[in-house]
Amino acid sequence: MKLDVRTAQPYSVSIENGVLDRVGEIARESRKPGAKAMVISDSNVFPLYGERVKASLERAGFPVSTFVFPAGEPQKQISTVCGMYRALSEAGFTRTDFIVTLGGGVAGDMGGFAAATFLRGMAFLQVPTTLLAQVDASVGGKTGVDLPFGKNLVGAFHQPFAVAADPQALKSLPEHFFRDGMGEVIKYGCIDDAPLFKALEAGTALQDLEDVLARCVRSKIRFVEEDTRDTGRRMILNFGHTFGHALEKLHNFQELSHGEAVGIGMVMACQVGEKLGVTPAGTANRVREVLKRYGLPTQDRFTWGQVVEATALDKKSDGSTLRLILLSKIGESRIHPIDREELLGLL
Repeated sequence: MKLDVRTAQPYSVSIENGVLDRVGEIARESRKPGAKAMVISDSNVFPLYGERVKASLERAGFPVSTFVFPAGEPQKQISTVCGMYRALSEAGFTRTDFIVTLGGGVAGDMGGFAAATFLRGMAFLQVPTTLLAQVDASVGGKTGVDLPFGKNLVGAFHQPFAVAADPQALKSLPEHFFRDGMGEVIKYGCIDDAPLFKALEAGTALQDLEDVLARCVRSKIRFVEEDTRDTGRRMILNFGHTFGHALEKLHNFQELSHGEAVGIGMVMACQVGEKLGVTPAGTANRVREVLKRYGLPTQDRFTWGQVVEATALDKKSDGSTLRLILLSKIGESRIHPIDREELLGLL
């Protein structure tokens, strides 16, 4: 299955069993023969799939270098990207060469940021291997790193030239990481796809995993094509993320994973929406029950005051105003500006 993304640099998302063995073929559709490729991956993923992707690229005529960093969100920082710059420099990469990011959102975000900034921009190909990356992070061109005081605060918009997502790679995911990705799947049901949400409620959605991936990616493509730079409608993709990122920060980016934090953030956003009269009563409970069904937490130990205070560096802020994403109903969403003081008073 191939889905087209019509941004300024158009590209395709290939969702296909076994596509890991066709990465070189996909790269050859737009890269010149003999161009160098660097596979950027982490210490968990590269041992599983690195040699397959490397062999595919070499069969297609691309000399391959590799950069493997220690797995985990704590590695998502400028110092790791500087290591990538060094590796690219030492291997003699130029703007005619390209990067292949192999792994989850951390590899994609950092490798994409290296591609966006090395030599002021070079091409890259996303090969997502986690559920979270396949349904969300690999599409749309957001790249970046964390800072000690906030998530994804340094980054760039830089679209890949292709995305190759292999559903079979999800079979090797530890259960924790699959659950983590379900947070983003549930998000798409909430904001844009009521039938998907109902299937998640019924427990039938995962009977056709490839269809779930495609539905989420199609939703993301619609938002990205309408708002490439994330200044308008695309913000809706951040449902649950304002509070979720705040929780990740409060946990020092440990203990609580991204999908878990976003799930709790979605419940909090629904609670706010219900208090404001924007979201129908009972919606927070429906979202809570779906999260529970897929093994995700629905609350955290930090208070509302602590969470709201931790949103101070949220990228969707406008001064003291937060632009919260609220549900008009399951499957429909809107951007709702609210002052932090008003929000605290409400809660």
